[in-house]
Amino acid sequence: MSNHPDPRLAVDFCGLDFASPLVLLSGCVGFGEEYTRVKGFSNRDAGAVCLKGTTASPRPGNPPHRVCETPDGMLNAIGLQNPGVERVVAEILPTLDFAETRFIANVSGSTIEEYIEVTRRFDDSPIDAIEINISCPNVKEGGVAFGNDPAMSARVVAACRKATSKPLITKLSPNQTDIAGNARGCIEAGTDAFAVINTLMGMAIDIEARRPVIGNNQGGLSGPAIKPVAVLKTHQVYQVSKAHGIPIIGQGGVMNASDAIEFLLAGASAVGVGTALFYDPLILPRINAGIIDYLERHGLDSVGQLTGALELNGQTVRCGN
Repeated sequence: MSNHPDPRLAVDFCGLDFASPLVLLSGCVGFGEEYTRVKGFSNRDAGAVCLKGTTASPRPGNPPHRVCETPDGMLNAIGLQNPGVERVVAEILPTLDFAETRFIANVSGSTIEEYIEVTRRFDDSPIDAIEINISCPNVKEGGVAFGNDPAMSARVVAACRKATSKPLITKLSPNQTDIAGNARGCIEAGTDAFAVINTLMGMAIDIEARRPVIGNNQGGLSGPAIKPVAVLKTHQVYQVSKAHGIPIIGQGGVMNASDAIEFLLAGASAVGVGTALFYDPLILPRINAGIIDYLERHGLDSVGQLTGALELNGQTVRCGN
């Protein structure tokens, strides 16, 4: 088993001690056990693990195909397949080693009432923090995604805020007009942090069958193809959140240390890794080592000194602590 990463990688995220700025993203590692069968893999190489999206009742997910490889990325439309929050809390959480890393629940729902129910259940559990996925469709409003409407986003955050005392992380969708404005409303509603960004919507077509490859017709695009968009969105949210001390998990297409450092400079305090794990399940130690090499080459003592240290027009937006 790997040792904890270099102490220079340690991050204080919403009062939680992360041993590394790297976070394993929801949907990519199941409920924390997906990669433990891979020889050499250890959750200790990550600062935190986001568990799979969880709803109030069990969900079977979407029809196949659910995953499709694309140039520089992948499409997925899993459909929130999960056993329901009661089983997750009662049967899965007790199997996790909370001494290895931090574990973050991911809450999803089709109504605000469902978000409240699932959040309350996780609040009464050993989970370290709660991430709310506001990219889900609101069935009461004709299927409009909560995350694409600033007012609805704020309502979900406010409702979940009342349902838990644990750190609340809002996962923002890039499929909206003004992500910074949405972030501002979520801060006012009580979010403690952001995850930026969720997947972009995309489609792949089988030209011989003349049908979409994904059974759900469309899916979420992740991987290197979305990284420039994700870096920009992270920086836009940082411009809103920095004055309030709201940290960000920057994510979208991180494949190496250089990618991770881009997100940190753009304003992220932690960096999500997801699609890269499908290419290389043992990538985390290499990314951690690459960040340490960068710190040493630039005479820095801690990864926190990189957060928001982007220079624009010759001026540093924010120096690290």
